[in-house]
Amino acid sequence: MLLLGLVGLLIPLITPIALPTFDVTKMDRILLASTPYLWALGIAVLALATIISVRADELAVMIVVATRIYVDWYLGLAILGQIITVLLLLLFFTTRSTYKAWAEPPMLWLWGLFLAFALLPAFMGLTLSDGLSYYLDVVFGAFIFFWLGTSIGRDVASVRRLFKLLSLLGTLIALHALLEATTGIFLFKDGRHDLFLTTVAGNYALGQSGVFRVDSFFANPDTSGGFFAAMLFLPLGLFFESRSPFEKTLYGVEFALMVLALFFTYSAGGLLTAGATFVIFVAFVGRIHYGLLLPLLGGVVVFVLLLCFPLQFGLLLQHAVAPGEVSLRLAGWQTGLRVIQAFPLTGIGLGYYVYYERANPYRSPAEFIHLFHPHNSYLELAALGGIPLLVIFLAIMLGIARLALHNWALANASTRALLGGGLALAVSLSFNSVANPAWTLPPLACSGWIILGAISSPLLTRDLKTKEQGAKWEKEAQSIMVTGIATAKDLSCLS
Repeated sequence: MLLLGLVGLLIPLITPIALPTFDVTKMDRILLASTPYLWALGIAVLALATIISVRADELAVMIVVATRIYVDWYLGLAILGQIITVLLLLLFFTTRSTYKAWAEPPMLWLWGLFLAFALLPAFMGLTLSDGLSYYLDVVFGAFIFFWLGTSIGRDVASVRRLFKLLSLLGTLIALHALLEATTGIFLFKDGRHDLFLTTVAGNYALGQSGVFRVDSFFANPDTSGGFFAAMLFLPLGLFFESRSPFEKTLYGVEFALMVLALFFTYSAGGLLTAGATFVIFVAFVGRIHYGLLLPLLGGVVVFVLLLCFPLQFGLLLQHAVAPGEVSLRLAGWQTGLRVIQAFPLTGIGLGYYVYYERANPYRSPAEFIHLFHPHNSYLELAALGGIPLLVIFLAIMLGIARLALHNWALANASTRALLGGGLALAVSLSFNSVANPAWTLPPLACSGWIILGAISSPLLTRDLKTKEQGAKWEKEAQSIMVTGIATAKDLSCLS
């Protein structure tokens, strides 16, 4: 890092000698603008190297998720999180041992088909860079993040640590969103954020109230709402799994902060997704009395929001039932279905901008805003990559769900609540993908694939089976001991 700083200081001095015609003033401006990012990158690399050296693997994974959200998505670097992930996977492979086990991702042949079927559409995009960028983000990214989760989910303790750290990350982002909502202060802001808000601010205003929907680092309130609607189930699962009053209080506060941040996004899709997933989480929690407590908790949350924020609650309802909101979603789906009907096998090509250009001839008359995607991840995959690509994607999702549910069934009651939080996160992203991009949006999909990999990992299956067998042996030993004591008493009486 010191070497980078010295090079940065020497470049303005050396450049005029080596290149007499070079614009030194322009070079100074470039260096001045990039120096903070160079220092930040150097510090991040040193921190990550330290974390990896002490094998704090779950913390390294949390940094990957944070990098995907802030650096790759918000700052627009796009690929740093994937580079770190590949390096982590190589590290896990080369340092594998009995303590640090290694596992290939389940259903590797299906993943191979998914990667292969997406290659042709990737080369059919508007530009090669746009097509490959989408391929690396959505397709290849899904594979390596899932593999990373599979490698991390070595046992219940590893999964618990991962959930704790990701819950902490979600809480920090929730605090950032709440600060933005209550004071207008946006911490760690990039200069482009002001320009972006100037362009789209009208889309985020709630009528003439002067209230704006919170976007945080996601640059879109609906994306921000989808993130909080999924992440809030991690602290909820930890809450029901933990026996410590202090930890329960901590996880309860994290859950409350994420719910409040979700509320201030005024995302109807996010709130509906959270509500529907909350009902399903009742089945995942693992204990009957917890299942009875959860509906009461949901009612308390709604009552508190209504009591403390009556104006905001009214604005939310007004936004949710606005005619343009529902009709635009339906029109986006109609356009997506028309594109799929016209290009059922290969789609129109992968890319972030290809749909905006090539779907226009098939655009529904009711689509009064020209959309960059059909507001549905499943339709998006089929429209861009063809129906076969969507079928493979759904097959992968169903296969992972089967493995995760198998692990959930092997677990004891408290661990079921923990794994239920991860299952609920995946369900939330799947529900949210119907009305907004989630599985096809890098900052949301990253955490989803990592969690799915962790809770469906064959390493976790082995750990759960070992614990189950150990519990059986302990029960049998106790039974034998009780039988032996009873026999000894009987013999004593006879004598």
